[in-house]
Amino acid sequence: MSITADTQEKSKRMPNLLATKPLNLLMEEARETGEHSLKRTLGVFQLTALGVGAIIGAGIFVMVGLGAQYAGPGLTLSFVLSGLGCAFAGLCYAEFAAMIPLAGSAYTYAYATLGELLAWIIGWDLTLEYAMGASTVSSGWSNHFIELLNIFHIKMPLWLAYDHWTALKTAENIVARQMAQASDSALIPGSQGFLDKVSAIVASQSPELLQRAHQLMGAPHLFGMEIGFNLPAFIIALVITAILVVGIKESARFNATIVTVKVAVVLFVIALGARYINASNWGTDWSSYAPHGFAGIGAGAAYIFFAYIGFDAVSTTAQEAKNPQRDLPIGMIASLAICTVLYIAVAGVLTGMMHWQQINIEAPVARAFLDRGLTTASHIITLGALAGLTSVMLVMLLGQTRVLYSMANDGLLPRKFFAAVHPKFRTPWKNTILVGLLAAVVGSVTPIDDIGKMVNIGTLLAFVIVSISVMVLRRTNPNQPRPFRTPWVPLIPILGVISNGYMMYKLGWVNWARLIIWLIIGLVVYFAYGQKHSRVQAIAAGRTPEK
Repeated sequence: MSITADTQEKSKRMPNLLATKPLNLLMEEARETGEHSLKRTLGVFQLTALGVGAIIGAGIFVMVGLGAQYAGPGLTLSFVLSGLGCAFAGLCYAEFAAMIPLAGSAYTYAYATLGELLAWIIGWDLTLEYAMGASTVSSGWSNHFIELLNIFHIKMPLWLAYDHWTALKTAENIVARQMAQASDSALIPGSQGFLDKVSAIVASQSPELLQRAHQLMGAPHLFGMEIGFNLPAFIIALVITAILVVGIKESARFNATIVTVKVAVVLFVIALGARYINASNWGTDWSSYAPHGFAGIGAGAAYIFFAYIGFDAVSTTAQEAKNPQRDLPIGMIASLAICTVLYIAVAGVLTGMMHWQQINIEAPVARAFLDRGLTTASHIITLGALAGLTSVMLVMLLGQTRVLYSMANDGLLPRKFFAAVHPKFRTPWKNTILVGLLAAVVGSVTPIDDIGKMVNIGTLLAFVIVSISVMVLRRTNPNQPRPFRTPWVPLIPILGVISNGYMMYKLGWVNWARLIIWLIIGLVVYFAYGQKHSRVQAIAAGRTPEK
């Protein structure tokens, strides 16, 4: 064999890790029909409802309290800043979703522009946003469900309401609150002074605190260890999984019903709360409107970013949209715009109802109404938060299964399992059941506060990569038809990279370390399986791709 032939033979054996997936191949996949393809049933309303369903969750009812501690009445500007960061990325997503109407979201877009290795990294990264996000939300759903039960004076044992570590922490907090109230009756529950006192008692880990906490838990023992299992989180994850297996049309109908309920609750909060606004609470000048300056508004924006996560999940349903080129951009941008307006209005009402220093951190909106004696209203808000979290879980799990479906179709994951479509329901049923079971188990036995923070950094990384991808594809394939074009390129994508990259930076080195470790695990999976079975690698090497 000659040196040239030998070199060519070696190049065929060596994978091209930066090989991109040809756009003509992507478009061919998008046109596939039949029982082995996903069913196109979603219109503009369903897609917009999916976006609103993914965005409005506990964030609007919870994160506003924490954000107000940094931004003061300027919390409304914090929501504007976070919304802008999402809008820049959303415009980039919209161009890709219309141009490449395939399931897979940022993974598919990266494959067409930045190459296979980076596509795998973003696909693996999206697991942090969707699967881990669903686990986080299932735990949050459980908390609000328990709160709903409390309204009807139904008490669940702590060991069945939380995982072991969270149950013990909850018991310690309950006992610490009792001890704090007993030590100083002048302390107002929910105030910063009260929370500081509770934190000090918990930090002391006194024998009295621990003994009373374990007694309150009342957990059974297995092999000498206390048991903790979040039963509501486990059950709701399985219920949502069953709905997703049955079909995308049924899932979208269920989501639209839930979205209607929670948007009605948000509008109720705005309408009723507006009657109790005291304009002086908003401040009379810049220093009283933004007590910590623009830095405080920026910090508030970073903390409330979690409230916006999810609009990008609309792009994962591209292969199930009736007219994806037109409807996907409308669905994403409309849902983001609707939620931003609602968020700003709720923030304005809350900071107008109460002085920002008196806003409750744990349950800010519900507490603001309780302080006005509006008990029924606070119960309605709890119901709205529960509905919000239900639809967020549905869209998160939906997004994860569609990303895995796309990766499996490309050969990077076992196709017979992850891309198997049910002949009747026309859904990727096997991978849906697996993802649902994993979310149920993780949400029921794991303390997931830190995983929630990883969801943020994973999402922001996806936003940054999609913003970069738009600029790359405008150079590498400028003549490709674009039903929707991101305006003012490269300005909008650059602003997307800067704004979302800045929020990644603000999340701290611990979350960066976790992200890097997660991506290293993903690279091991890719080199052990993905690149050996890749359809793109097979085509590049002149081989017939695996079926």
